[in-house]
Amino acid sequence: MSILDSLSGLLGGGGQGDAGGASSLVNVAGQLIQQAGGVQGLASTLQQHGLGGAVQSWIGNGANQSVSAEQLGQALQNGGLGSVVQEAAGKLGVDPGQLMGQLAQVLPHAVDHLTPDGQAPAGGGGGFDLSSLGGLAEKLLAARGA
Repeated sequence: MSILDSLSGLLGGGGQGDAGGASSLVNVAGQLIQQAGGVQGLASTLQQHGLGGAVQSWIGNGANQSVSAEQLGQALQNGGLGSVVQEAAGKLGVDPGQLMGQLAQVLPHAVDHLTPDGQAPAGGGGGFDLSSLGGLAEKLLAARGA
């Protein structure tokens, strides 16, 4: 039904249930943000490669505009971040296309979670800490259960 319904099977949640898969997916989203130089860097990369409107909706205080796996994959590849997804898919033992489909649904939530005031944090990516995404997997799981 939702993205999180398929996480356990896609990312091998095993005995951990959906939480293990959701955490893995949130970690991959965090790695993308970190490699891009933080939220501002990712936003800039995606804007330069055709996803400006969507990214602004993720950062802003309104509803998050969706993107397709193909759109996100092309923007990340053109922005030099495709290798991050390839590497993560290899580590997780999943198809990169499947992982991209899941990221296209989770990345908007990750960016939205990191920009609660409707603004991308200023400064370079050196200050981005993956722990700032802590709680996002649980928040997504709670939303699914509601």
